[in-house]
Amino acid sequence: MIRRAAKSPADAPAIEIRSLRKTYRMGVERVHALRGVDLTIQRNEFVAIMGPSGSGKSTLMNVLGCLDRPTAGAYRLNGRPVEKMGAGELASVRNVEIGFVFQTFELLPRASALKNVTLPLLYSRTGWLGARRAARRALERVGLGDRMHHRPNQLSGGQRQRVAVARALVTNPSILLADEPTGNLDSTTGEEIIALFNTLHEEGQTIVIVTHEEDVAGHAQRIVRLHDGRIRSDLPTPSDPIHRDWLERAAIKIKDMGAGSPSPALEAAS
Repeated sequence: MIRRAAKSPADAPAIEIRSLRKTYRMGVERVHALRGVDLTIQRNEFVAIMGPSGSGKSTLMNVLGCLDRPTAGAYRLNGRPVEKMGAGELASVRNVEIGFVFQTFELLPRASALKNVTLPLLYSRTGWLGARRAARRALERVGLGDRMHHRPNQLSGGQRQRVAVARALVTNPSILLADEPTGNLDSTTGEEIIALFNTLHEEGQTIVIVTHEEDVAGHAQRIVRLHDGRIRSDLPTPSDPIHRDWLERAAIKIKDMGAGSPSPALEAAS
């Protein structure tokens, strides 16, 4: 019998979950947030997760980000079994392997952009040695080299989100998780942030984004749609029928308006 060699962590998918379940107890009731989810995300993929309120997308994001444990099932992050990790190991994974970007920025209001970006490295075993230098590089990478010493209240919404992205990138994580990153931004600023995500993806960054906006999801390679805790569809973005229908309706709306330019998502699909 020929035995296949086990995949090394370098060959393993970025994310691999099998039969994942998450159940919450609310009094005497049980809420089944995830009901046997199977999902694989390869390295350097850009994946959008969509679904209505209560579909389980936020729960899935929390599990992927090691912020919550699954009730059952397997989760491997870069080939490592997350469900078997202790609290200390999970904290290390969150700090080193995963970069988080939130809708509400979550910046320290009295700290400069540089100090906000430096913060994750202060909890790293070795990163603190060159923390300020690494934070400067991260801010320059997102186009804020001239705003390092500004506090959040001295920055626009888009600039604050760029600080949040720099903070997520400063530890060189293998995966970037973004939860509604354009939710608090106007459409123009939101497009700038998504353009930044596109650039990061082109540079090799694995990105998973939770969004309810079809134009944002249109920039991803794949759209995973959840419904009632289960994956309803998992398709390449150009093949997703819901997204294709949205593109057609958006194109008709723009044509009827008779003015304005299409969004980058529409241009990319055309």
